[in-house]
Amino acid sequence: MKIGRCIVSGKTYFCVIDGEYARLLSEPPYENIMYSGNRLPVKEVTFLPPVCPTKIVAIGLNYRDHAKEFGKAMPDEPLIFIKPTTALIGNGDDIVYPALSQRVDYEGELAVVIGRTAKKVSVEQAKAHIFGYTIMNDVTARDLQAKDVQYTRAKGFDTFAPVGPWIETELAPENLSIKTSVNGAVKQDGTTADMHFSVVQIISFVSQVMTLLPGDIISTGTPPGIGPMNRGDSVEVEIQGIGRLKNRLV
Repeated sequence: MKIGRCIVSGKTYFCVIDGEYARLLSEPPYENIMYSGNRLPVKEVTFLPPVCPTKIVAIGLNYRDHAKEFGKAMPDEPLIFIKPTTALIGNGDDIVYPALSQRVDYEGELAVVIGRTAKKVSVEQAKAHIFGYTIMNDVTARDLQAKDVQYTRAKGFDTFAPVGPWIETELAPENLSIKTSVNGAVKQDGTTADMHFSVVQIISFVSQVMTLLPGDIISTGTPPGIGPMNRGDSVEVEIQGIGRLKNRLV
Protein backbone atom coordinates (compact mmCIF):
# COMPACT_ATOMS: atom_id res chain seq x y z
CA MET A 1 0.00 0.00 0.00
CA LYS A 2 1.24 3.45 -0.93
CA ILE A 3 0.61 6.14 1.71
CA GLY A 4 1.08 9.82 0.99
CA ARG A 5 0.21 13.24 2.38
CA CYS A 6 -1.55 15.89 0.39
CA ILE A 7 -3.18 19.27 0.74
CA VAL A 8 -6.77 19.75 -0.42
CA SER A 9 -8.59 23.09 -0.07
CA GLY A 10 -5.98 24.26 2.40
CA LYS A 11 -6.27 21.20 4.65
CA THR A 12 -3.69 18.43 5.01
CA TYR A 13 -4.66 14.76 4.70
CA PHE A 14 -2.96 11.43 4.63
CA CYS A 15 -4.06 9.45 1.61
CA VAL A 16 -3.78 6.06 -0.02
CA ILE A 17 -2.55 6.22 -3.62
CA ASP A 18 -4.77 3.76 -5.45
CA GLY A 19 -3.86 3.78 -9.12
CA GLU A 20 -4.86 7.15 -10.55
CA TYR A 21 -6.71 8.22 -7.41
CA ALA A 22 -5.78 9.49 -3.96
CA ARG A 23 -8.22 8.20 -1.33
CA LEU A 24 -8.25 10.62 1.59
CA LEU A 25 -7.94 9.34 5.16
CA SER A 26 -9.75 10.78 8.15
CA GLU A 27 -6.96 9.91 10.63
CA PRO A 28 -3.20 9.30 10.57
CA PRO A 29 -2.60 5.81 9.20
CA TYR A 30 -0.25 4.36 11.82
CA GLU A 31 -2.82 2.35 13.79
CA ASN A 32 -5.70 1.93 11.33
CA ILE A 33 -6.53 2.94 7.76
CA MET A 34 -9.71 4.99 8.04
CA TYR A 35 -11.02 6.30 4.73
CA SER A 36 -12.92 9.57 4.71
CA GLY A 37 -14.96 8.51 1.68
CA ASN A 38 -13.41 11.17 -0.54
CA ARG A 39 -11.10 10.42 -3.42
CA LEU A 40 -9.48 12.68 -5.98
CA PRO A 41 -7.55 12.14 -9.20
CA VAL A 42 -3.84 12.09 -8.38
CA LYS A 43 -3.16 14.72 -11.05
CA GLU A 44 -5.42 17.16 -9.17
CA VAL A 45 -3.72 16.66 -5.80
CA THR A 46 -0.83 18.68 -4.35
CA PHE A 47 1.40 16.20 -2.55
CA LEU A 48 3.53 16.95 0.52
CA PRO A 49 6.33 14.95 2.13
CA PRO A 50 4.62 11.66 3.06
CA VAL A 51 5.23 12.12 6.80
CA CYS A 52 5.63 14.94 9.30
CA PRO A 53 8.27 13.51 11.65
CA THR A 54 9.37 14.72 15.05
CA LYS A 55 12.93 13.90 13.97
CA ILE A 56 14.95 12.68 11.01
CA VAL A 57 17.69 10.27 12.04
CA ALA A 58 20.35 9.32 9.51
CA ILE A 59 23.06 6.67 9.45
CA GLY A 60 26.58 7.27 8.17
CA LEU A 61 28.94 4.75 6.57
CA ASN A 62 26.44 1.91 6.41
CA TYR A 63 27.35 0.61 2.94
CA ARG A 64 30.59 -1.31 2.69
CA ASP A 65 31.51 -0.01 -0.76
CA HIS A 66 30.71 3.57 0.30
CA ALA A 67 33.13 3.23 3.22
CA LYS A 68 35.76 1.97 0.77
CA GLU A 69 35.37 4.99 -1.51
CA PHE A 70 36.05 7.21 1.51
CA GLY A 71 38.93 5.01 2.67
CA LYS A 72 37.25 4.39 6.02
CA ALA A 73 36.73 1.27 8.09
CA MET A 74 33.22 0.12 8.87
CA PRO A 75 32.05 1.37 12.28
CA ASP A 76 31.50 -1.09 15.10
CA GLU A 77 28.12 0.51 15.84
CA PRO A 78 25.71 2.49 13.64
CA LEU A 79 26.94 6.07 13.22
CA ILE A 80 23.89 8.24 13.85
CA PHE A 81 23.22 11.92 13.29
CA ILE A 82 20.16 14.15 13.12
CA LYS A 83 18.78 16.25 10.30
CA PRO A 84 16.34 18.95 11.46
CA THR A 85 12.72 18.71 10.37
CA THR A 86 13.12 22.16 8.73
CA ALA A 87 15.27 20.37 6.13
CA LEU A 88 12.27 18.29 5.00
CA ILE A 89 10.87 18.80 1.50
CA GLY A 90 8.80 16.59 -0.79
CA ASN A 91 8.96 15.12 -4.24
CA GLY A 92 9.26 17.86 -6.86
CA ASP A 93 10.32 20.54 -4.39
CA ASP A 94 13.52 22.52 -4.92
CA ILE A 95 16.74 21.97 -3.01
CA VAL A 96 18.33 25.35 -2.26
CA TYR A 97 22.10 25.71 -2.68
CA PRO A 98 23.36 27.42 0.50
CA ALA A 99 25.65 30.42 0.16
CA LEU A 100 27.97 28.95 2.81
CA SER A 101 28.93 25.95 0.68
CA GLN A 102 30.95 25.42 -2.49
CA ARG A 103 30.02 21.77 -2.97
CA VAL A 104 26.59 20.17 -2.51
CA ASP A 105 26.30 16.40 -2.97
CA TYR A 106 23.47 13.92 -3.49
CA GLU A 107 23.15 10.76 -1.35
CA GLY A 108 20.29 8.47 -2.32
CA GLU A 109 19.02 6.41 0.62
CA LEU A 110 16.36 3.96 1.75
CA ALA A 111 14.42 5.48 4.65
CA VAL A 112 12.27 3.62 7.16
CA VAL A 113 9.19 5.22 8.70
CA ILE A 114 8.32 4.32 12.28
CA GLY A 115 4.72 3.24 12.94
CA ARG A 116 4.72 2.52 16.69
CA THR A 117 6.53 4.19 19.56
CA ALA A 118 9.89 2.46 19.97
CA LYS A 119 11.94 2.80 23.14
CA LYS A 120 14.76 0.37 23.91
CA VAL A 121 13.38 -2.32 21.61
CA SER A 122 15.35 -5.43 20.74
CA VAL A 123 16.38 -6.40 17.22
CA GLU A 124 13.67 -9.09 17.32
CA GLN A 125 11.02 -6.53 18.32
CA ALA A 126 12.07 -3.84 15.84
CA LYS A 127 10.16 -5.09 12.80
CA ALA A 128 6.84 -4.63 14.60
CA HIS A 129 7.60 -0.90 14.87
CA ILE A 130 8.04 -0.35 11.12
CA PHE A 131 5.23 1.37 9.26
CA GLY A 132 6.87 1.36 5.85
CA TYR A 133 9.64 2.63 3.62
CA THR A 134 10.30 5.69 1.54
CA ILE A 135 13.19 7.43 -0.24
CA MET A 136 15.43 10.16 1.11
CA ASN A 137 18.17 12.20 -0.52
CA ASP A 138 20.61 12.98 2.29
CA VAL A 139 21.82 16.20 0.65
CA THR A 140 25.21 17.19 2.03
CA ALA A 141 27.46 20.25 1.89
CA ARG A 142 30.55 18.11 1.41
CA ASP A 143 33.08 20.89 1.93
CA LEU A 144 31.54 21.77 5.28
CA GLN A 145 31.36 18.11 6.29
CA ALA A 146 35.13 17.85 5.74
CA LYS A 147 35.68 21.05 7.73
CA ASP A 148 33.45 20.34 10.73
CA VAL A 149 33.87 17.65 13.37
CA GLN A 150 30.09 17.07 13.51
CA TYR A 151 27.70 16.59 10.58
CA THR A 152 25.01 19.00 11.75
CA ARG A 153 25.85 22.01 9.59
CA ALA A 154 26.73 20.02 6.45
CA LYS A 155 23.55 17.95 6.63
CA GLY A 156 21.13 20.37 8.24
CA PHE A 157 20.44 23.20 5.79
CA ASP A 158 16.84 23.96 4.91
CA THR A 159 15.68 21.71 2.00
CA PHE A 160 18.51 19.18 2.59
CA ALA A 161 16.11 16.28 3.34
CA PRO A 162 13.96 15.52 0.28
CA VAL A 163 11.66 12.61 1.14
CA GLY A 164 9.04 10.80 -0.91
CA PRO A 165 7.16 10.39 -3.07
CA TRP A 166 5.16 8.15 -0.70
CA ILE A 167 5.52 5.39 1.89
CA GLU A 168 5.38 1.80 0.71
CA THR A 169 4.05 -0.37 3.54
CA GLU A 170 4.64 -3.75 1.90
CA LEU A 171 8.33 -4.08 1.17
CA ALA A 172 11.22 -6.38 2.08
CA PRO A 173 14.28 -4.10 2.47
CA GLU A 174 17.09 -6.65 2.33
CA ASN A 175 18.00 -6.62 -1.39
CA LEU A 176 16.61 -3.59 -3.21
CA SER A 177 18.16 -1.78 -6.15
CA ILE A 178 18.94 1.85 -5.37
CA LYS A 179 19.99 4.31 -8.08
CA THR A 180 20.67 8.03 -8.11
CA SER A 181 20.76 9.99 -11.37
CA VAL A 182 21.74 13.57 -12.09
CA ASN A 183 20.25 15.02 -15.28
CA GLY A 184 19.47 11.46 -16.38
CA ALA A 185 23.00 10.10 -15.89
CA VAL A 186 23.25 7.30 -13.32
CA LYS A 187 25.70 8.19 -10.56
CA GLN A 188 24.85 5.65 -7.85
CA ASP A 189 23.88 2.09 -8.66
CA GLY A 190 23.84 -0.11 -5.59
CA THR A 191 21.81 -2.53 -3.56
CA THR A 192 20.63 -2.54 0.03
CA ALA A 193 22.26 -5.97 0.36
CA ASP A 194 25.52 -4.02 0.82
CA MET A 195 24.28 -2.48 4.08
CA HIS A 196 26.48 -3.28 7.08
CA PHE A 197 23.73 -2.85 9.68
CA SER A 198 20.24 -4.07 8.83
CA VAL A 199 17.09 -1.99 9.23
CA VAL A 200 16.05 -3.82 12.39
CA GLN A 201 19.53 -3.52 13.89
CA ILE A 202 19.45 0.23 13.22
CA ILE A 203 16.00 0.71 14.75
CA SER A 204 17.00 -1.22 17.86
CA PHE A 205 20.23 0.74 18.23
CA VAL A 206 18.65 4.16 17.77
CA SER A 207 15.81 3.29 20.16
CA GLN A 208 18.36 2.72 22.93
CA VAL A 209 19.34 6.39 22.55
CA MET A 210 16.06 8.17 21.81
CA THR A 211 12.39 7.31 21.73
CA LEU A 212 11.16 6.89 18.18
CA LEU A 213 7.63 8.14 17.53
CA PRO A 214 5.13 7.32 14.77
CA GLY A 215 6.13 9.16 11.63
CA ASP A 216 9.80 9.49 12.55
CA ILE A 217 12.24 8.79 9.74
CA ILE A 218 15.48 6.82 9.86
CA SER A 219 17.55 7.07 6.68
CA THR A 220 19.77 4.01 6.42
CA GLY A 221 22.89 5.19 4.58
CA THR A 222 23.99 5.59 0.99
CA PRO A 223 25.71 3.31 -1.54
CA PRO A 224 28.93 4.36 -3.32
CA GLY A 225 29.03 6.91 -6.10
CA ILE A 226 28.27 10.10 -4.21
CA GLY A 227 29.19 13.31 -5.96
CA PRO A 228 28.45 16.99 -6.48
CA MET A 229 25.46 18.72 -8.04
CA ASN A 230 25.36 22.08 -9.78
CA ARG A 231 22.67 24.72 -9.68
CA GLY A 232 19.94 23.79 -12.13
CA ASP A 233 20.65 20.04 -11.93
CA SER A 234 17.79 17.58 -11.59
CA VAL A 235 18.50 14.72 -9.17
CA GLU A 236 16.42 11.55 -9.04
CA VAL A 237 16.64 8.68 -6.55
CA GLU A 238 14.93 5.43 -7.51
CA ILE A 239 14.46 2.48 -5.17
CA GLN A 240 13.01 -0.82 -6.31
CA GLY A 241 9.50 -1.35 -5.02
CA ILE A 242 8.99 2.26 -3.94
CA GLY A 243 9.37 4.59 -6.91
CA ARG A 244 11.27 7.78 -7.73
CA LEU A 245 12.08 10.90 -5.72
CA LYS A 246 12.93 13.84 -7.98
CA ASN A 247 14.13 17.32 -7.04
CA ARG A 248 16.02 20.21 -8.59
CA LEU A 249 18.93 22.16 -7.13
CA VAL A 250 18.40 25.91 -7.37
